[in-house]
Amino acid sequence: MALKIVENFDGTVALDAEAKATLFALLTGEAFLSQIGEQLKCSRVEFTSLLFQPVPYSTTTPKGMPAEFEMYHQSDEYAIINVPPNFMFKAKIFNPSRLCAIYRKIS
Repeated sequence: MALKIVENFDGTVALDAEAKATLFALLTGEAFLSQIGEQLKCSRVEFTSLLFQPVPYSTTTPKGMPAEFEMYHQSDEYAIINVPPNFMFKAKIFNPSRLCAIYRKIS
């Protein structure tokens, strides 16, 4: 089995307004924010309203994310999480099948 190298991948995300509102409500729920803060060992976290679709690893995307989001990966002030699949289902988002959300740590 040979490896296939992906040179170009369209990782843009466009969500309809209703799905986006539902997803944002779930991602900013107090219980979920507390759970993330506990996992990150910080007092509070804040959703930045930034979402992206993971992309295949390549020479231009070595972190598996669009290049414009790599600065958040390298920063200690931010955390990138996978959006839970049940949140995607509740928001009726089926394409893309995976999303990541960026949170700012507030200590």
